[in-house]
Amino acid sequence: MINFFIRIPSGVLFFYKAHNIIIMATPTYSTTQLAAVNEILGSIGQAPVTVLDQLNPEVAFAFTTLMDISREVQAEGWSYNREFEYPVVADSSGFINVPSNVLSMDLSTSLDNTQYDTVIREGKLYDKLKHTFVWTPNKEYKADVLWYFGFDDLPQPFRDYITARAASRAAVRLIGDTNLAQTLAAFEGWRRALCIEYDCNEGDYTMFGFKKGNDYYSSYQPFKALAR
Repeated sequence: MINFFIRIPSGVLFFYKAHNIIIMATPTYSTTQLAAVNEILGSIGQAPVTVLDQLNPEVAFAFTTLMDISREVQAEGWSYNREFEYPVVADSSGFINVPSNVLSMDLSTSLDNTQYDTVIREGKLYDKLKHTFVWTPNKEYKADVLWYFGFDDLPQPFRDYITARAASRAAVRLIGDTNLAQTLAAFEGWRRALCIEYDCNEGDYTMFGFKKGNDYYSSYQPFKALAR
């Protein structure tokens, strides 16, 4: 009888059946805020931490940088956080209140909305043409919305990219080493390329100009040229 031992890596399922050994890998990797902060700390030569202690100056700096970069990246607008023709309803007072997790909101481009020119002011949707916050009470409008999500709710490629970009910025601000900055910038560029690939796959973009939410070709229409 032969005794043997098998070392099982973390995140791997082990099965034993009729003298056959089956090893099944299970994907368990996911960048959390703590892991991201530790990567940023590593880029500036600091030891990793086990908790996000905001009283620690280095941890607070790394966490703030991570959140700043997260907002910057999401503000670019990607397929996962951009939503077209999202229904918004004016309340009984006629105000369209903009949620705190919205980076931008604008009424969708349509014939019904040509009479409006909207921006966000004071947490509400404002019409610059009529110079008012007041809309028709309880009426539904269609808006294009750019959402802001928490770091842990982002797709994995974007968490990786945000972490790399935050690490690069932290190193430039605190260390100022040119060689280190170039190395981190190259790593940041590689991760951004993965984000673009993810966005292209998820967005289903095409050179033929498919309309939002519809799978058909939008052909040339002369009246659109005349409308210019």
